[in-house]
Amino acid sequence: MTRADPALADRPARPGPPRRPQWLLRRVLWPLRNLWRSLTSMRTALVLLFLLALAAIPGALLPQRELNEQKTLKYIADHGTLGAWMDKLQLFDVFSSAWFTAIYVLLFVSLVGCLTPRLIEHAKSLRAKPVAAPRNLSRLPRHLTTTVDGDPEEIAERISTNLRGWRRTIVVGNDAATGKVVEVSAEKGYLREFGNLVFHFALLALLVSIALGKLYGYEGTRSLVADGEGLCNTSTAVYDSFRAGAMVDGTDLTHFCFKVDAFSATFLPNGQPDMYNATMSYTKGAATSAEDWHQTSVRVNDPLRVAGDRVYVLGNGFAPTFTVTFPNGEKRTQTALFIPDELQTMLSSGAVRFDTPAGLYPDEDVRRKNQIAIEGLFAPTADYQGTLLSSSSPVPNDPQVAIRIYKGDTGLDTGLPQNAYSLDQSLINQGRLQRQAQVNLAKGASTTLADGTVVSFDGYQRWVSVQVSHDPAQDWVLASAVAMLIGLLVSLLVRRRRIWVRLVPADPDRTGTDDGKRRTVVEIGGLARTDQAGWGEGFDEQAAGLVEPGGRSATRMSRWRTL
Repeated sequence: MTRADPALADRPARPGPPRRPQWLLRRVLWPLRNLWRSLTSMRTALVLLFLLALAAIPGALLPQRELNEQKTLKYIADHGTLGAWMDKLQLFDVFSSAWFTAIYVLLFVSLVGCLTPRLIEHAKSLRAKPVAAPRNLSRLPRHLTTTVDGDPEEIAERISTNLRGWRRTIVVGNDAATGKVVEVSAEKGYLREFGNLVFHFALLALLVSIALGKLYGYEGTRSLVADGEGLCNTSTAVYDSFRAGAMVDGTDLTHFCFKVDAFSATFLPNGQPDMYNATMSYTKGAATSAEDWHQTSVRVNDPLRVAGDRVYVLGNGFAPTFTVTFPNGEKRTQTALFIPDELQTMLSSGAVRFDTPAGLYPDEDVRRKNQIAIEGLFAPTADYQGTLLSSSSPVPNDPQVAIRIYKGDTGLDTGLPQNAYSLDQSLINQGRLQRQAQVNLAKGASTTLADGTVVSFDGYQRWVSVQVSHDPAQDWVLASAVAMLIGLLVSLLVRRRRIWVRLVPADPDRTGTDDGKRRTVVEIGGLARTDQAGWGEGFDEQAAGLVEPGGRSATRMSRWRTL
């Protein structure tokens, strides 16, 4: 019977380590741990990668607001309630939507969480010794037993020499039944896991590079007449539309200038475009002399690269030139961009507005009532369907226009933004713009209004829509993509293999030979970690070559190393 010590009973109990409340473990810590383990598993990363590819499909099939806002608004209007709901779901802003960003961030976190432990584990395996030989080598998928003349340690050194290029180790031990035992363990194919890690870390770097490119990049578009019109990349105000990353405020743009000198287009017999070619002049920084300008050609998928930016040609069309001769003899000439309505024939529509000459109408109200507006169609090759003008070819063989001429208030003085390619229909409905004539004009033809104003069609110019793209991470995106390809090839071509050799002195009574020579029983086992068959055909012949001298087994071992 054990008695309690009174002295110990009076001593106060020592406080134990602080314990977390059970509810905190069950309700908070354990669910968070399980959630983190699920998120950082490779299966979750693959699912998120698939979801990212799936989420990008609407961005390829539907018009995107950041690329063409007018086309996007028209699509929404044409589809009514469905279009409005699609807009609420951010299907027209896919790559900046909340749900696409969430998938993107979750994929990034998942890759970091699952790759970091694998990298640590791979680093440990590179420092570790090869795995010791299993007790029963005959159970391995590939196995060979043979008897060789010589001492076990001598044969082990020979096998180690033949296994150059493998990580190998020799262990000498004793066995109660057979006496001395020498084991050789060798491994090969660590580059497979290294290539796998390179592929996944390159994928991670690709995601980071794309994200940084979006944060610090920008894109600006501008339509330019191909008659020497150009721009300098000094301000966002020089562009028709400008999309900037979250870290770009537009005050530190790369400084360069370019202008479109000429544009040519070739078409197939069926009217489909064959090739576009824009001749551009460009200069880095401020041009102080003609020698600072350089000329180049910009084609499809062949942009102008200047100062780290790229200048693309996105679209093209025709810009007819009109001259209005007012009753006092003064002239106003404008070249207006017309937008193609039919890409196959380049039948285009547009509008142009003319203000009256200064001093012709001193009264402001009278001046606003005598402005001229033109709206109509341009056909590169005129083809009439009765009296309706159409186009039979995108090649400008017979350029003509069908226009409506209006007189009145064009809205130039309101200060409100207007569509540059069409007139404000509300001004026509209110009677502030009144139609004066509707005519078809060939190149060089003109028409005269009732008050003596003459409107003439002088010809046309080609215009191009250019995009200036700045992506500071584009080189990193390319390097990441190349690294992904290299890592994938390495992981597919390199095989992870292990081989074990056990050498024990032969018993003369069992072998039936007692000629005084020392013999060794060699047991070889092979295991491949990546496929069931493992070594392919000819394993026995290749394994037998391990115990032969290097001179006699060169052919066999060369085959061994290539597998």
